[in-house]
Amino acid sequence: MGVPTSQRVQKHRDSLRAAGMRLVQIWVPDTKREGFALECKRQSLLLANDPHEVDAQNWAQAVADTAGWK
Repeated sequence: MGVPTSQRVQKHRDSLRAAGMRLVQIWVPDTKREGFALECKRQSLLLANDPHEVDAQNWAQAVADTAGWK
């Protein structure tokens, strides 16, 4: 039998720490949760004609590097 998974994970984490990395854990919305898509649509509609959002979208399009995209 091989090395237990927990030991392999710990070894990997130790090597990342030794390389100057640190673990960061975050909580994000569950995209599979019932109502998630509906809430996304609701929020999008709130921003649809917001002048600040229009400015932000125009800026993002102006500075985006899309060379080579199809």
